[in-house]
Amino acid sequence: MIRLTMIGAALAFSVLTAAAQNRPVGIEHDWLIDPVQNDAAIQTDRDTHQLILNNGLIERRFLTSPNLASISLKNLYTGEELIRGVKPEAILKLNGTEYAIGGLDGQPNYAYLKEEWLDDLKTNPAAFQFSGSRVDAIAPRMEWKRARPAGETQWPPLGKTLTLTFTPPAALSALQGVEVEVHYNLYQGMPVLAKWLTVVNRSQSALTIDAATTEVLAVVERVSDVERSRTTKPRRTGGVLEYNDLADISNPRIHVQSDYSFCGMSYQSADQTTFWLPDDQYATQVNYDRQWPHMLTCRYPYGPAITLEPGGRFDSFRVFELLFDSDDKERRGLAVRRMQRALAPWATENPTMLHLRYSDSESIHRAVDQCVATGFEMIILSFGSGINMESDDPEYIARIKADFDYAHSKGIQIGGYSLLSSRDAGPEYNVIDPKTGEPGAYFGQAPCLMSEWGDRYFENLKNFIEQTGCDVLEHDGSYPGDPCASTTHNGHKGLEDSQYKQHKRIADFYAWCRARGVFLNVPDYYILSGSNKTGMGYRETNWSLPRAMQLMHTRQNIFDGTWFKSPSMGWMFVPLVEYHGGGAAATIEPLREHLDTYERFLIENLLSGVQACYRGPRLYDADETRDMVRKWVDFYKRDREVLDSEIIHLRRPDGRDYDGILHVNPRGAVKGFAAFFNPTEHPIDKTIALPLYYTGLSGEARVSERGAAAKTYSLACDASIELPLSIEPNGWTWFRIE
Repeated sequence: MIRLTMIGAALAFSVLTAAAQNRPVGIEHDWLIDPVQNDAAIQTDRDTHQLILNNGLIERRFLTSPNLASISLKNLYTGEELIRGVKPEAILKLNGTEYAIGGLDGQPNYAYLKEEWLDDLKTNPAAFQFSGSRVDAIAPRMEWKRARPAGETQWPPLGKTLTLTFTPPAALSALQGVEVEVHYNLYQGMPVLAKWLTVVNRSQSALTIDAATTEVLAVVERVSDVERSRTTKPRRTGGVLEYNDLADISNPRIHVQSDYSFCGMSYQSADQTTFWLPDDQYATQVNYDRQWPHMLTCRYPYGPAITLEPGGRFDSFRVFELLFDSDDKERRGLAVRRMQRALAPWATENPTMLHLRYSDSESIHRAVDQCVATGFEMIILSFGSGINMESDDPEYIARIKADFDYAHSKGIQIGGYSLLSSRDAGPEYNVIDPKTGEPGAYFGQAPCLMSEWGDRYFENLKNFIEQTGCDVLEHDGSYPGDPCASTTHNGHKGLEDSQYKQHKRIADFYAWCRARGVFLNVPDYYILSGSNKTGMGYRETNWSLPRAMQLMHTRQNIFDGTWFKSPSMGWMFVPLVEYHGGGAAATIEPLREHLDTYERFLIENLLSGVQACYRGPRLYDADETRDMVRKWVDFYKRDREVLDSEIIHLRRPDGRDYDGILHVNPRGAVKGFAAFFNPTEHPIDKTIALPLYYTGLSGEARVSERGAAAKTYSLACDASIELPLSIEPNGWTWFRIE
């Protein structure tokens, strides 16, 4: 009876906790808290002619005869099946003709897929045919030189790679010798897989890859609509505004993003390859016009339109698929953030940064000494500082190298700013707008990266970095995806191959920087291509508001920006000097006269684990300013492990009541860290339910406010504690949780 009672109590706790976190019941370990012990496994079932990818969290199954096709994509956490229909593994347009890569025909109804139908499926004789497979350990996408602390990160992530090989049928005589490889990475410990294509030309003739679709999934709909046919969503594709059919499909439990992303500070706005389209084979769908977007398609928006000579090889972008187990916004965001940490661990590097406004030797040396005195770790010679990283003048490079050597001798990393796009390189080098035939780009004017200008620019930038020992590049404007209709640029043929080749050039350059340990601040989502940070998300002109308003916006921007970014992935801004106007009311300088505002900026950013670009000529102007900055930098470094960890969103700043965030780190020594702010003119005294589920604590928690003696709290069934909160007017407080 006692044993049964204990089991019943444990089950009740599990049910209540799962309900509180909107996650399934019956799973022994939550991958967002506990390490999953299952290895990523790839198995062959010869009796059923199936290949099975399984890591204990998700499973993808393929039928291998009479051709290969995906027949299942299942979330093992929930038991939810995502595939309702069999589609090709990929689609390629080669030499002007479209070909299916794998796939099977004959499914009688695309509303659902029954196991009994599998034996009756037939191969498409015109499709590329499955010819073999191999399994390897996951190889790194790029070399990563660890030049800064990055937590406990594994590179490359653990897991297995499955490579499926396809060859053309004998009837396609012109394509004999062409081989297509479909690769899958199955990662250990997270419900994520990656997919990409390789085309190898072993024929005796050149091969043109006009278009490439890397993924086609007939996804189970969670809702449909009889009358409504579509919802239009504006979508940027490299400077061209188009409308992509993307109906409200009630938050499908699959997250998709690729490393072919640009023109946005978030993965959502930067996404270029994900399309939800109607499925022509789904004849029995509820939607009257049969236009409901039930089919996930991942493809290039342009081209790639590249020519492979005999012996040539083409590798596509990689698409990453994460299966959600919940509709809860926090849990879904946390899953995305954990995935991004694993796939781009360099984005966990989080140095404190001075955005120095001047690049003369005296200013640099003074800034280096102030960084040493305050504990700052990095200097970026910012826009407007006069730094010229495109210079090939030996005398100038030698002077900068001497200044950088001084910084390195003091343990300070240093680098500078370069503008790539949003500039006029001249009509012969600028991007040509395909609509007008004249120079024109998404941001006004932009150089084509595959012009002679692009050749010189990247050659000079690499030379500057190598010669000076540059540690950081702030690469503004980056490549926003502008297609170029020029036929005279030396690096691309015309419009259709221009986006692919320009993106490849910038991605290759970022990979080169990553291998050298060069820190990359890039105001576009190039995280999966090697950049360290992008903007957290803010309006620059808001830094001309009165100082108190800037502080409120800072907390709002961080709260909103960290739903799908880890704190270390996004930078914030602190205008020590006037920025976009505003005068004395908006300016922190003289620093010692506005010590309270300066301190609050440090507190709000550092307690969020977010680094800001502190823009100005200096970090302090008096001993008391220096000591205050040092105090909070030391505080951040002491609790860096937990402060750099993920944020649980407690209450958004609205000026009416307290606002707060909670860092959680179930694998760290400190399991949680909560920060609260009172923006009102009256004291706040209340008790709140603090959710500690994602800290991994059970039973009880020891909580210390502002470093005072810890108090022990018992966790409720939903893993929360009742926390007394007392904050003075316009004040703040924090709690360390163990």
